[in-house]
Amino acid sequence: MPKVIGIGGLFFRAVDPGGLAQWYEKHLGIADLHKSVWQQQAGPTIFGPFSASTDYFGRSEQQWMINFRVDDLDGLIAALTASGIAVETRAEWDSEAGRFARIHDPEGNPIELWQAPDTPV
Repeated sequence: MPKVIGIGGLFFRAVDPGGLAQWYEKHLGIADLHKSVWQQQAGPTIFGPFSASTDYFGRSEQQWMINFRVDDLDGLIAALTASGIAVETRAEWDSEAGRFARIHDPEGNPIELWQAPDTPV
């Protein structure tokens, strides 16, 4: 049976698409769609619908949350903090699946950062 082999893109509305694209490029290294296609490294991807009543995403009206795999969570947390970006960590988020942190983009969208346990730093 034919099947999906990966995520080809994530598209969402923004009040300031250009400014938001620059923020993602500056702080997370994701190339602006209008400059080039961002090439991600091969690795695990989770497609996980949550209950409509979950509070995991934060705001109740939030319909989605992106989770980015990272190669050095501690280093990225330090860089984000140095740039004035609030980073949330919780001991209960860390598990055999890896370590997690959360930030929000300038428009309030939650972003989960994940370093898998087998990620070489």
